[in-house]
Amino acid sequence: MTRVCAIVQARMGSQRLPGKVLAAIGRQSMLAHVVERAAACAAVDQVVIATGDGADDDPIARAAAALGVACWRGSPHDVLARYRGAADAHAADVVVRLTADCPLLDPDVIGRVIAALTAGRAPCDYASNTFVRTYPRGLDAEALWRDTLHRLDRLARTAAHREHVTALVHDRPDWFVTTSVEGDLDASDLRLTVDTAADLELVRRIHARLAPTATTPHAAIVALLRREPALVAINAAIEQRSWRHAEQRAEVGRG
Repeated sequence: MTRVCAIVQARMGSQRLPGKVLAAIGRQSMLAHVVERAAACAAVDQVVIATGDGADDDPIARAAAALGVACWRGSPHDVLARYRGAADAHAADVVVRLTADCPLLDPDVIGRVIAALTAGRAPCDYASNTFVRTYPRGLDAEALWRDTLHRLDRLARTAAHREHVTALVHDRPDWFVTTSVEGDLDASDLRLTVDTAADLELVRRIHARLAPTATTPHAAIVALLRREPALVAINAAIEQRSWRHAEQRAEVGRG
């Protein structure tokens, strides 16, 4: 039987909104919402929080204990090694990569990504809904075999490829067998991830209006935002920073 572990990467040291993963949204922390939604996916056998091993991330370890979920601690910068450690420690056959700043994840979408990896007739190394964006940003999910994660660990050499776990797959798709998961409707213009105070305000407004549960489909959230463009405007001006942006900043610093 294939064992599927959803590994949620979390850290306290976000540059634009420090401590955001433990910020309150309704009655729970953002991290709690992410854990609940990951656990609500029927295909997921275990949720593991992967955080740094420094004192700064101790609050995340305490939050994991309070939530009753496993916590794996490793390098704060070599996130790929951290993922491998978590996957090996929990005997994952399939790793689902999620991030702790996406409190409106849809368990059904996570399940679709897992199925794209495991249920296809042809072998597949990696499945994601980020190749062609149709879902709102903040519903990102990636699934890969633990063997693929080990390959990435062997092949990734740059700091950017080590920090941004699956960046090498996107940089060198010719090295991997990949599949894209796309939605029926294009809602890629919407932003439901939390990087800034404006993002957090939008998510809090959505919770105040809808009181979504862990299984509320993202279609209900999209419908709300389509009806009320003033909500969309709250974070419409926020620039999404990619891992390449971080790499370019590092290059400038080294120069």
